Amino acid sequence: LNITEKRNGYMQGNGYMITWAYGHLVSLALPEDYGIDGYKEENLPILPDPFKLIVRKRKTKKGYQTDSTAKKQLENIKLVFSKCDSIIVATDAGREGELIFRYIFDYLRCNKSFVRLWISSLTDKAIREGLQNLKNGSEYDNLYLSGKARSEADWLVGINASQAITIAAGQGIFSLGRVQTPTLAMVCSRYLE
Repeated sequence: LNITEKRNGYMQGNGYMITWAYGHLVSLALPEDYGIDGYKEENLPILPDPFKLIVRKRKTKKGYQTDSTAKKQLENIKLVFSKCDSIIVATDAGREGELIFRYIFDYLRCNKSFVRLWISSLTDKAIREGLQNLKNGSEYDNLYLSGKARSEADWLVGINASQAITIAAGQGIFSLGRVQTPTLAMVCSRYLE
């Protein structure tokens, strides 16, 4: 695209503005964001309706804190969205890439139209061809919904199972999850063999 003008958190030139996300800048809210503090049996199961989106948080000694780097980049993305006529989504071609964009789009309450650049190679030729064949963003709604369902299922299983086992144990904090727990079981099983 021959864009050379670098700004803080984005680039511009040649009629385009480019910005980026690094991973999930926006995520599903934690139980405390719904007013649920501590691990109490009477709170289970925790079933948000609707799920809330928040700026990514980092675990610190003082608990979970908003990730200032993610917050700053979201401000940059919001600025770019406000200045553009439409959006070309160029996140990774897959469920997680689509989810990352849509969570940002929804969190920022953006209502601009968007199209999708769907490429699996980052060569100049592949990018040019992809830009010649942009797809309507709605063609990827089911991919987004798949990512969203996976994200919400992971949240429901992880939060509720972790709190339940922690309460049942009576001491310590334990973590369970849809992928983490069976993977750990396989590692332990193999170790015991």
